[in-house]
Amino acid sequence: MYHSRRHFFRQSAQRGAAALALPTILQAISTETAQAETTVNLAEPARIKPDSVVRSLPENMVWGYFGADVTPVSRIKDGDIVEIQTVNPSGVSRTDPEAFYKTNNLPIDDHAKEVIAIMKNVKPEPSGIRGHMLTGPIYIENAEPGDHIEIRILDLTLPADFGVNSVWPGGGGIPELVKQRETFVYRYDAKRRTGTFIDGVEIPLKPFMGVMALSPPAETGRVSSIPPAFFGGNLDIKHLTKHTTLHLPVSVPGGLFTTGDGHAAQGNGEVSGVAIETAVNLTAQFIVHKKSGLKMPRAETPTHFIAVGLDKDLNKAMKQALAEAVQFIQTELGFTVNQALSIASTGVDLEISQVVDQVLGVHAMIPKSIFPKKKFGYW
Repeated sequence: MYHSRRHFFRQSAQRGAAALALPTILQAISTETAQAETTVNLAEPARIKPDSVVRSLPENMVWGYFGADVTPVSRIKDGDIVEIQTVNPSGVSRTDPEAFYKTNNLPIDDHAKEVIAIMKNVKPEPSGIRGHMLTGPIYIENAEPGDHIEIRILDLTLPADFGVNSVWPGGGGIPELVKQRETFVYRYDAKRRTGTFIDGVEIPLKPFMGVMALSPPAETGRVSSIPPAFFGGNLDIKHLTKHTTLHLPVSVPGGLFTTGDGHAAQGNGEVSGVAIETAVNLTAQFIVHKKSGLKMPRAETPTHFIAVGLDKDLNKAMKQALAEAVQFIQTELGFTVNQALSIASTGVDLEISQVVDQVLGVHAMIPKSIFPKKKFGYW
């Protein structure tokens, strides 16, 4: 099992378990290929056979919250690959879900029927907590408080050929700007790999999960999925696309992983309040790292390490992201504090994840290329 903090993001050579072996096709992916494939061909079939599938059925959904007392819908082993189907009912009314599809000339196909069934049968949290429509939670065997779970994002597919973005009074990064609510349906072009709602605009499709979370500690009780926190949640980091990795600290036995809020594309900031909200099916491998001591989410792409800052004050979120980046460069890469801060100032980019989810997000992009003498194994 993996204990080293210094090699936090690297697969331990000691983990010889067959359950952790990725398909050969993934082992051969180059950095360039991984970057190119973050844009998904809608017609491309999934190439990875999961150990299990969690379907987007009413009984597998939780509407808007995380909690240690939420009953798991699936139980998996350390190292398992799981396909998790999600829906994103943005724009769909609970009282008349069919109306959205009729108004926008969208077919009520099998996926739409799933969304309609979920909206009619999944109940909001009784205390009034509100948030996203989520799939889960999933119990990961061998995960205990003090550990962290590595989530390798192997595939992201779009089961519907459209997504939704909205603007509304009082929402987004400029809440006083909008006077009337308006919803835009982005239709996808599978060949061009773009989405558009109006002639002359094409947004490249780069799907990711807006929400990936473990449970908060039991003493916290149930919490809304809207504000992100140290256990993950609504991070809205657009770089967490196919062939990237998210690390989250475990607070309760089994971790209890929940996901949803799929996005087909999003700009840094998510400034209208939402992205292109869409159904996304996530295929991921879950690996438990024992006693790692991780306190905040961290991530990795083929080209970057990502440190995360979260706070209701954007300045404090920035400082936390910077502090996390400096700590990572110091402790994981072997530099002094002063050297790490100099490296951060000259080679690291701070980006705003989102400014619309109560707790705001800043992430630090640490390029691997600025450390030419270090070898970074990936998957």
